[in-house]
Amino acid sequence: MISTLQVDPSNAEQARAWDGEEGAYWAEHADRFDRAVRPHSTHLLAAAGISAADQVLDIGCGAGQTTRDAARRASGGGAVGVDLSAAMLRVARRRAAAEGLHNAGFVQADAQVHPFPAAAFDVAVSRTGTMFFADPVAAFRNIAGALRPGGRLVQLVWQPATANEWFLSFTQALAAGRPLPTPAPDAPGPFALADPERVRTVLGAAGFTDIRLEPHSEAMWFGEDADDAERFTLGLLGWMVDELDEEGRRRAVGNLRATLTDHDTDTGVLYASATWTIRATRP
Repeated sequence: MISTLQVDPSNAEQARAWDGEEGAYWAEHADRFDRAVRPHSTHLLAAAGISAADQVLDIGCGAGQTTRDAARRASGGGAVGVDLSAAMLRVARRRAAAEGLHNAGFVQADAQVHPFPAAAFDVAVSRTGTMFFADPVAAFRNIAGALRPGGRLVQLVWQPATANEWFLSFTQALAAGRPLPTPAPDAPGPFALADPERVRTVLGAAGFTDIRLEPHSEAMWFGEDADDAERFTLGLLGWMVDELDEEGRRRAVGNLRATLTDHDTDTGVLYASATWTIRATRP
């Protein structure tokens, strides 16, 4: 429950969302989310270079796929996943137990303020989980303190929205001709770390060095076919049409259906996507 979770006041809104309905939806559809980003996850794990003896911290672990992948690689060490969502962590614990991964643990925590043990981890990883901090410098400084000297931070974040066809297609479809608000570039959200210069500034201020970004472009999977993808996407983004009248909702859903149909292939509904794999070192 949020009442027992130490959350920085600036992250309270994120905590309410991720430990509420949004996190519950992600927990219910964990397999689908994992499948969508699987090609990018391959790049993250390759960059992390986890060895058998490593202790790994997974920031924003969600339902724990990356934590479990890390635990398998760190067979003589271990992996700890942290997330705001109790629902996703329940899935993560259940799946780790089912896979016999006794070296994988999970903690409900706000990584911006959680009292991690000092210098306890060899590597910190994150799969699209670090873009939502209200104070990213404080958060990354806290994560740096959990890494041993020479420890590595490896994270996967989205490149700008303009490079992510899936985001533009879905939001423009559901906007149904309405102008959409443009968030501040440093506001918490999926694209908060999309600008390489901001990444270097934030991580440098948090004490990291040797900051490197590597771009990747992959097809993202959103469903077996247009019907399947429509149900999933409306479950995720249906709030965008809540304030529309009946005709507006019909138009928005029709727009969404059209783009999903256009991207329906023999291997499912696929959209172009682009990420950065970011590496940095704690001196």
